Order: sequence, then C-alpha cells, then structure tokens
Amino acid sequence: MKSPLHTLTIKKVHEGLLNKEFSALELTQACFEHIRKTDPEIKAFLSLREEAASREAERVDLALAKEEEIATLAGIPLAVKDNMNFEGEITTAASKILETHRASYNATVISKLKTEQAVFLGKTNMDDSAMGSSTENSAFQVTKNPHDLTRVPGGSSGGSAAAVASHMAIGGLGSDTGGSIRQPAAFCGVVGLKPTYGTVSRSGLIAMASSLDQIGPITKTAEDAALLFNAIRGKDPLDATSTNPSNEEKYEAELLNPSFDRIKKMRVGLPQEYFIDGLASEVKKGVEEAIQKIKKLGLEVQEISLPHTKYAVPCYYLIVPAEVSSNLARYDGIRWQGTKERVEANTLKERYFQTRGEGFGPEPKRRIILGTFVLSSGYYDAYYDKAQRVRALIKQDFENAFEKVDVILTPVTPTSPFKIGEKVDDPLAMYLEDIFTLPLNLAGLPGLSLPVRNQACEPLSTDLPVGFQLIGKPFHEPDILGLGRLYEETT
Repeated sequence: MKSPLHTLTIKKVHEGLLNKEFSALELTQACFEHIRKTDPEIKAFLSLREEAASREAERVDLALAKEEEIATLAGIPLAVKDNMNFEGEITTAASKILETHRASYNATVISKLKTEQAVFLGKTNMDDSAMGSSTENSAFQVTKNPHDLTRVPGGSSGGSAAAVASHMAIGGLGSDTGGSIRQPAAFCGVVGLKPTYGTVSRSGLIAMASSLDQIGPITKTAEDAALLFNAIRGKDPLDATSTNPSNEEKYEAELLNPSFDRIKKMRVGLPQEYFIDGLASEVKKGVEEAIQKIKKLGLEVQEISLPHTKYAVPCYYLIVPAEVSSNLARYDGIRWQGTKERVEANTLKERYFQTRGEGFGPEPKRRIILGTFVLSSGYYDAYYDKAQRVRALIKQDFENAFEKVDVILTPVTPTSPFKIGEKVDDPLAMYLEDIFTLPLNLAGLPGLSLPVRNQACEPLSTDLPVGFQLIGKPFHEPDILGLGRLYEETT
C-alpha cells in the first residue's frame, strides 16, 4: 500500500515528481485536504493561501511537462512561521500589534525558496513576537501537540513543528533565538536545525534579539533538513551578519552527500553539566538510548565539561530582554497600526501607551520592561555588560571542548511535552525549558534536534516524543546533519 502523498519526505516527493508518480498540484491538494481535516483541532496555521499555492504547484507541473530540470525543493509544500515577511501577505508574529500588518517585501529566505519553486501553504502560529516555549503566548490561538492534544507543541515555532509532525506540511521554517526550533521539534518528534549564526540571512525576519536570532528548517528527517537548509543559507547583502563557509564547494558536498566513514571517526562529547538532577526520567531514558545507538555506530564517546553552563539562563535573560526592548521600540502605533481598532489618543505619549498596552501580550511586556531596566543608566554595567562577559566565557567553554571532541550530544529539553496551561503562569519554569538549547545561541553554534525514535514518518503515535541534541563547531552543519542521517539510517 502506497503512503498518502502528504506523509512523504522532501526526498521522496522529489523522486515521485521526477518519476511522474503524481503531480505537484495533486500533492498540494492532498496537503490542503489533510489540513482541513486536521488543523481545526491542532491549530497550527494562522493563515492559508490555497489558491496561490495551487498556482505555484501548477508552474512546477508545467516545467515537468516541458521536461525542464527542477530544483529539489520544487513543488514541496512548506509551512512558514509567521514572523517572516511574505510580500502581500499578513505577517503578524502572532501579535495583536501587527494584526493587520501586510508585508511589503519578501524575507530573503522566502525569495530563495521562490527561486527554488517551493510551494507555500501558509503562515504558522507562534508565541507572541517569538517569546515563549509553548506557543501558548500567541495572541490568536493555542497550538496543540499532534501526539497529545492536551499538551503543548513547544515554542516559539510550535505551529511549524506541529504542521510537519502531523503531515500537514512536508517541511517548514522556524526561527531560533534560544531553542525555538529545536525545542518544538523535540516535543513534536521531528527534526529541527538551528544553524550557525550568520549562515542564513535574517533580512525580513521580524527581529526579537538580533545577536541570537537565526532561521532554520523543521523537517521529517535529517536529510530533508540538509536539503532545506542548503536552499536558504548563504551570504546576503541585505544582512551584514550573514556569511558563507570558508570552503563553499567542500561544505555543500559534505552537507548533501556526507561520508559516513568520516562521520564514524568523529568523537562525541557528553557534557556532565547537561545530565543533571531534575532531568525527567523519560527524557533521561530516551537520551541514554540515543547514546547507546551512537556507540553502536562505532563513534568514540567521552565525558566533557562546560563549566559556565549554570550561568547561561540568567545571562540569556539579561541580553535578550535588552535587545527586545530596542527592537520592539519601533512599534509605536504610527509606523505600524497593527490592531484592527485604531487607537484614539489626545497626545503622542498617550498613543504610545495605548498602542503598546493593547498590542503586546504579557511576555513581550515583561521582557521590554526588564530590558529597558538593564540598559538604563546606572544598571548597564551591572547587568548587561556583565552578561556579555559571561557570554564570552560560555563561548570559550565550547571552544575548549571542541579541542577534544568533534560533536557534543545533550538532551534538548529537561522535560517531555507538558500540559497546556501547566506553566503559563510561571515564567521561570517556562524559561528553564530552554536551559539546554540557549547556550548554543549565546555561542553562535549550530544545533540539531533529532528524535530518539523518528515518529513523524509513521502514523502519529500516542507515545510522547523525546529528542536529543547534536552540537557542532561553527559552520560544521555537515557534521551534525551527517551524524543525524547516519543515526536515522542505521537505527
């Protein structure tokens, strides 16, 4: 029995299109049919673009009919997190302050994927302004975990992760500032890649914390993640922080066609600070299972230390609010009139207060207030400057570790997916969900969240997913994605 079209991977779709087993339009229609059945419960999408997506698919079919060569991502139905500009489409970042904002240009990643002739299904739900770890902070709806509708999908890219895990999309895009791709990928049982800072342009991404934000893929397999990442990466004149790896040709070759013989010779480090008391038993068991599988593949595994890990959470939650307070200052009710009801005010100050009071949710307000405080006169040196110094120490820890090992393996999250509403009133408990992911953002390193057992390519299971994280050296995505592919193909 053939698998339903919407359950295929990017690789399988491309092969099917080339072999004329189905058309891009048939695949796109299958996805939308599945969305109509599935999304009313899961609520992964904020908006859909069925007519436009069908036209995009038809153009791919026309190229195939003319026997033209097509890109690997041509005709692939994708879900896009709603903080990436899509020209002419409403782009809200799941915030009421941008409720009616229609993007005037494409994010660079969207432009790149349009060139590849990808099909865009719609924009996915997220935490308000990308601030949160559960997608409960959205101003519009709460997304549910496809494996258990009483639990969260993770955040802030929970909509994209839920859409891919439930087969409503073949792949998706998320953004990761402290774990917002990897944590929802782990919670939903899919693959999520946070690339090295600067490998993917941030142009057209609604900024949260500019020194940490990074766009990346959410897919069903590590191979698919490599294909989607390769399409969106690269230096962009619109983003001064973007760059290319030093040896572009070798990098791409290893990314798309990894040498498993080389991968098996890598050394894997296990940081003692990540295997702590308080790690949920099911997570500990799952990660230990992954470690044993890695050992069976023949890789050398050894214990390492990242001594400044314990300072990562407080460091992160000083730097991020400071950058948030600067980035979100632009939403003043004048340049972006986001809410549907126009604010009426007698003074400019009153307009600012009303716009931000009505437009921002509790978490953005909390971070704006904290960030403004730590940047204020008399507190900058005591808080923000000190946090940047600690950030340098955390980065140095990783540099020291990578002198001994090639890849680092850790849990992604301290818990499995928690109940909806369980932590929404406890900001500290929510912040601690990112304890294993945010150090990578502080250091600018690539990280891959991989399911211990891949559940996205099978019918949805009632077992809650557990993910593990592979951390690589800067611009060593081929290492972690290659190991991810080896793990998937031999276990």
